[in-house]
Amino acid sequence: MVKYRVKIHAGYSRERKDKMNIAVVGLGLIGGSFCKALKANTFHHIMGIDADHETEKKALEQGAVDEIIDETRLGEANLTIVALYPVPTVEFVKNNADRFRKGSIVIDVGGVKGYVVSRCTPVLEEKGVYFLGTHPMAGTENSGFDYSKPDMFVKASYILTPTENTPQIVVDLVSTLGSCMGFGQVVIATAEQHDINIAFTSQLAHVVSNAYVKSPSLLRADGFSAGSFLDLTRVAKLNEEMWSSLFLCNKNALLFEINTIIEKLTEYRDAMVNDDKPTLKELLRVGRERKEESMKYYGQEKALNG
Repeated sequence: MVKYRVKIHAGYSRERKDKMNIAVVGLGLIGGSFCKALKANTFHHIMGIDADHETEKKALEQGAVDEIIDETRLGEANLTIVALYPVPTVEFVKNNADRFRKGSIVIDVGGVKGYVVSRCTPVLEEKGVYFLGTHPMAGTENSGFDYSKPDMFVKASYILTPTENTPQIVVDLVSTLGSCMGFGQVVIATAEQHDINIAFTSQLAHVVSNAYVKSPSLLRADGFSAGSFLDLTRVAKLNEEMWSSLFLCNKNALLFEINTIIEKLTEYRDAMVNDDKPTLKELLRVGRERKEESMKYYGQEKALNG
C-alpha cells in the first residue's frame, strides 16, 4: 500500500468515513485488477458489472467486489470505472448516460484516448457528469479476470487526459485513487498527446512483435534463442480482439509509425543488397546513438521528477 493521502473533497479520500461507491464495468484483466487493488488498499465499496455472469460470480466469491449490480443501479456510484474496449466503452456510456449520478465521475481505462474522450465527454457533460480518460500503463500478455491481481499497477504510470473543462478536483480524486492502488506516477497529457506517444511506445511494438513471429524460421529456432528473441516476441501473444480495436481507433498515429519503421527497415535492406558496409555501419551507429541519447534524456527526466 502506498502511504500517501491527499484530502481531495468531502467524501473523496482514503479515510473510512469518506467511503465511496465505485462501480467497475468489465471484470477482465484490468477491470478485475482495479477491483482487487481498490479492495486491498482502500475502504471503498466496490460494485461489479460484467456481461459474463460466471465472471461476476467468481469476482464476488474471491472478494474482488462487495456486490454485483446491473446498469439500473449505476446512479448509486460516486465513481464509475468503465473497463471495456474503446467502441463498447462509448456505447456503454451513451446507453447509460441518464443513469449516472449527477456530479459523479466516469472514467475509462482503455489504451486509446482521443476516440473515447471526444465521444463520451459531451454526452456526459449534458447530464452534469464528469468524464476523465485514463490509461493504466500495466498489463500482461494474458487476458481475463483469472489473470487480474491486486498489485498489477505497482510502480506503473497512470496517464490522465483531462480536457480544458475538467475540474481540477476530478483530476485530484482520480490521481489519489491511483496513488492508493500503487501507481508510481501520474502523467497528465492531452488525448492527442497520449495517442501519438502510445502509437510509438506500445502499439507499434505489438505490431512488430506479431509480424516478427510470422517468419518461417520461428519453429526452427529451438536452442538458438536468447534474451533478445524473448524480448522481441513476448507481446506477440496478444488479444487480437482488443488490439485490433485499439489499432483502428488510433489509425492515423499508428500508420505514421508503421510507415516510418518500414522506411527505416528498407534502408537496412538496401544497404545489405548492395553490400554497402559503410552505409550499414552508419545506420547502426545512428541507431545506437539514438538509443544512448534517449537513455540519457529519460534518466535525467526521472532524476528531475524524483
